[in-house]
Amino acid sequence: MTKGKITRIIFHGLVWVILVVLPVYLAKRYRIVNDFLLPYYTFLAVNALIFYTNYLFLVPRLFFRKKKYRFVFSVLGLVICFYFITSFANGQINNRTSKNDTGQSDRQRNERRIPRQPPRSPGIIVAIPHARLIGYASSSLFMVFLSLGLRLLERQDEVEKAKLNAELAILKNQISPHFFFNTLNNIYSLIGRNNEDSKNAVIKLSKLMRYVLNESGEDNKLLNEEIAFMNNYIDLMKLRIGSRTRLNVNFPTGCSDIKVPHLIFITLIENAFKYGISVQDESFVNISLECEENIIRFKCENGLPESNRVSDQTSSGIGLDNLQKRLNLIYPDSHELEINKTGDKYEVTLNISL
Repeated sequence: MTKGKITRIIFHGLVWVILVVLPVYLAKRYRIVNDFLLPYYTFLAVNALIFYTNYLFLVPRLFFRKKKYRFVFSVLGLVICFYFITSFANGQINNRTSKNDTGQSDRQRNERRIPRQPPRSPGIIVAIPHARLIGYASSSLFMVFLSLGLRLLERQDEVEKAKLNAELAILKNQISPHFFFNTLNNIYSLIGRNNEDSKNAVIKLSKLMRYVLNESGEDNKLLNEEIAFMNNYIDLMKLRIGSRTRLNVNFPTGCSDIKVPHLIFITLIENAFKYGISVQDESFVNISLECEENIIRFKCENGLPESNRVSDQTSSGIGLDNLQKRLNLIYPDSHELEINKTGDKYEVTLNISL
């Protein structure tokens, strides 16, 4: 059962608890005669049955399946059926009340503060059924339209969520080929220069891809697992770093119960190594992550060596666009991605509120 369904069940339960308990409280609080409670609960039960019959059965099975005429006739049949049930129940309640009133003494009537009522005129007797019919029709149709409206809103919400999940799946599927392609390019640069490092790089790549492929079905991962994945990737990148590049990595170790979207940080690290290191010039890459109770702060900065400034950054732009779309879908109002670029430095800061 999803969180949305649980929330709806709790909301419905709270509403009906209030509707059931509130009249009893008011009767005791203001010392009101309890004769109205039985008709009230009968009215409440009938409206609840109309609401949930339409909400759970008629709307999903007829209205959503484009069977509009059958839906209309079913609703009319439902309303008419419960009208006769209500009339019968009210008749039984009135008979019971009349018998109770007949068996009471005048002193008991005065204690209950029920005034003697004069005989009703024929005009009033005719007017009451019409008023009761209008009241029933109004309340029952209100329940029908209320249940229909809630179902339509929930269906729209479900459609939007399904659309977002489909877009997220597409974006996630774009990550693995992009990541794999970049990593293979890095290993290719090692081949011919150092066979032992190349072999180690292939082993590390197999571990990375096993994590990417085997866990790709999960939307969220523990932050500690993502940190281990990033450390393995950084170890792989160290094989191509020369003595002229400074690398600083600072990851926490106490974030075992925090979950984050799968591979959410790797694009930023990829770009830092791709455009921030140079064999010819002085360069640096600084990567840090902090996690507090409700906030994750990720920061990645790298230099922009002169030899890399003319590089084609098309793939970098695609990766950042992909990341921004994922963040907008997963954390629409609870993230901040800030990118600052100067002449010799590129800095990205990502703050996520959990």
